[in-house]
Amino acid sequence: MNTVALIEKKRDGGELDRGEVAWLVAEFTAGRMPDYQMSALAMAVYFRGMTLAETVALTEAMLRSGQSFIWPEGRPPVVDKHSTGGVGDKTSLILAPLLACDGLWVPMISGRGLGLTGGTLDKLESIPGFRVGLSLEETRRQVESLGVAMIGQTPEICPADKKLYALRDVTATVPSPPLIVASILSKKLAEGLDRLSLDVKFGSGAFMKTRPEAESLAGTLVAVGRGMGVAVHVRLTPMDEPLGRAVGNALEVAECLEVLDGGGPPDLVALTLDLCEPVARSSRETLAGWLADGTARAKFEAMAAAQGGDLAAFGRRAAAPVIREWPAPAVGVLRALDAGVIGRAAVALGAGRQRTGDEVDHRVGFDRIAKTGQRLDRGDVILRVHAASTGAAAEALAAVAAAVRLD
Repeated sequence: MNTVALIEKKRDGGELDRGEVAWLVAEFTAGRMPDYQMSALAMAVYFRGMTLAETVALTEAMLRSGQSFIWPEGRPPVVDKHSTGGVGDKTSLILAPLLACDGLWVPMISGRGLGLTGGTLDKLESIPGFRVGLSLEETRRQVESLGVAMIGQTPEICPADKKLYALRDVTATVPSPPLIVASILSKKLAEGLDRLSLDVKFGSGAFMKTRPEAESLAGTLVAVGRGMGVAVHVRLTPMDEPLGRAVGNALEVAECLEVLDGGGPPDLVALTLDLCEPVARSSRETLAGWLADGTARAKFEAMAAAQGGDLAAFGRRAAAPVIREWPAPAVGVLRALDAGVIGRAAVALGAGRQRTGDEVDHRVGFDRIAKTGQRLDRGDVILRVHAASTGAAAEALAAVAAAVRLD
């Protein structure tokens, strides 16, 4: 086979067969296909799409590029959740320990930020010492003892996806349905799942901008996942305003700890419970009770300690050097707070990456974000920016001015 010829075939709208897809993935994983050729192929897929058969072939090839978890007979149901990405979307940090309280096993493999959306691993690493790089064996032992682990892709799991995931972030090929499906399901299938809860987002702060696009993606995810033996449940979620009241790694972790202490923003709590219900054993009321009484917080603390995380040090963390409030200029009702604008401003502050290998600044972002429908008096805080410098804070506030409609 010839790499250039296969890129041309996809570029011109042709369909790659299963063998061709498997060969390309194997060449890329082994380092025989350079990043610039895979970037070209990803762009061809972005514009031309893939058939269901091609998407299945890509998912299988990425899954088989590495190893998978093998669980013992008689174990509890193995479950997980995945979101297609949104601004302020932090439900994983609450959901994983909460489902473990239900006697389920949750071997959650997560990723870093993509585009304007934050990544679960970046959030977890704002907790000093938290190790997301557990080996397959370390993860297996922790799940069997605690019921939950939250990790990044190990070298053994879907190495093809790990390489491609990083390229997509910096080549403007993130919002490609076939690449999204293959990336999500290759990692989730490697977990040896019985049940999967999917949160497919649409709107300004998501990769899918419209509900029909989200419905199409959800349909493909269900078809591929169920075809490979997993009970897949999908929820479509609007993402036109940030979820919760915080955007930025440490700020979002702090908000999750509020929820695990029985508080936190109602929209964040409700969505977390919505995503738990289809895969849980217990009722929504029981799950909510474990948030209120500290049971889920204790499970999160046990998981963090097992992975080296120091929550006491997180509580003493240094704030960003510059914190500025943005007051409402007039009396009115907040009609819109564009999540896409907020997400891009957070990336510019340093909460996300603009190039492969960029370091994130865990301190920066936004909090105290007002919610649409909220009535504001003149001077009330619309949001608060956390920045590394006065200049960065001023630029962020100027950028987010375009996000707000107040009348």
